[in-house]
Amino acid sequence: MIEKEYQLSKSNEKAIEKVIFDENLHYLHMIFSKGEGLPAHLSNSNVYMTVIRGKLSIGLEEQEIHEYGTGTLLKIPFQTKMNVRNMHDETLELIVVKAPVPKG
Repeated sequence: MIEKEYQLSKSNEKAIEKVIFDENLHYLHMIFSKGEGLPAHLSNSNVYMTVIRGKLSIGLEEQEIHEYGTGTLLKIPFQTKMNVRNMHDETLELIVVKAPVPKG
């Protein structure tokens, strides 16, 4: 087989899956219930974040929190302060791609 197959969880429970973590890119699958998210942090690469379901509430740098619905793709630059949350009843599901691969 030439291709490699990956399976993403199909849950409503919190998950942060490191699906692909290689020298080319980091591909993560994340699921958050209401009130869950990531701790505030600086992006360690360019981040491409796709909302698969639900509504993303995200604060970048000192901006107010912005909300993005299903089908939205965000490009977040390297070294941007991020605060990722689900502030809604519907489960939030994200695909996060980091490229180039973070150093260190």
